[in-house]
Amino acid sequence: MSKRKIAVIPGDGIGPEITDAVLSILESAGFEAEWEFLEAGQPAMDKGKPPMPEETIERIREIGIALKGPTATPIGKGHKSANVALRQALDLFANVRPAKTLPGLKGPFADKRIDMIIVRENTEDLYAGIEYQAHPDVAQAIKVITRPGCARLCKYAFEMTKSQGRKRLTAVHKANIMKLTDGMFLEEFYKAAKDYPEIHADDIIVDNCCMQLVTRPETFDVLVTENLYGDIVSDLAAGLVGGLGLAPGANIGINCAVFEAVHGSAPDIAGKGVANPTALLFSALMMLRHLGENEMADRIGKAVLRVCSDGQCLTVDLGGKASTDEYKVEVIRRAQDALSV
Repeated sequence: MSKRKIAVIPGDGIGPEITDAVLSILESAGFEAEWEFLEAGQPAMDKGKPPMPEETIERIREIGIALKGPTATPIGKGHKSANVALRQALDLFANVRPAKTLPGLKGPFADKRIDMIIVRENTEDLYAGIEYQAHPDVAQAIKVITRPGCARLCKYAFEMTKSQGRKRLTAVHKANIMKLTDGMFLEEFYKAAKDYPEIHADDIIVDNCCMQLVTRPETFDVLVTENLYGDIVSDLAAGLVGGLGLAPGANIGINCAVFEAVHGSAPDIAGKGVANPTALLFSALMMLRHLGENEMADRIGKAVLRVCSDGQCLTVDLGGKASTDEYKVEVIRRAQDALSV
């Protein structure tokens, strides 16, 4: 039986280091795959290519699934974001970002039981990148919201909420001000809600949502929202549970899925062996579940929880002194111990 093929984008900065650690953990747990490494980010730009080369996009389209490390994008000028280019080209319309407190990690919300998922629209809104500068002193950006885009996102969010046995789905919006665009999103949300009477559907204005997230985050379950709000809210949620170093992400389309660490490439610590691979590892566990490897994903996930809980082998960003390699070895050991119990 041939191994399943999975595209891998190591990315740049700390990307190759954490990718290597994650693949080692997966393989040590018994996951078999044929990894096909593809280029994006700084390695591509160094060759005069865009951050997300067309040949990389086409290969992921053919394979259908990818694991992606962080990639750098120029700010304020130059190429379109590699992530945005990939999501739009492959129509990866749903960005799924869980945020959950982990045992043993310190922080202002460590005493709260936070367990939420943000489902973010991934291809429209201001991230469509339609901008104009007709005058040196005036720049415009057009917010694009389509009814089909809202409808498929809301349906996906309700289906995901139902499949995970969750009970509440909250739409995050600014329809009190943007009555046509956000109003359309809210309309499609409640239209979809009629097909899921077992799920409590409600909505909240995005600024109030942010305030509620930092005062009573444990009350949220699943949030569904537009692209820009989702980018901000999901990073905020990551901050509640320990930072972007723990934040996984999945980009889901009809024919393709890309699982990625949502943090940056951290060039300041690249090559020092201290990067935290947890966000990419949790993204890889989302990939395993997408492939039906639930037992393996649970086993590795529990190993990470045990490492966090005893606090003896954490990376620097989590308050420890362990290197990337030491953390990797400890997670592998805990996962293998679980098999012998």
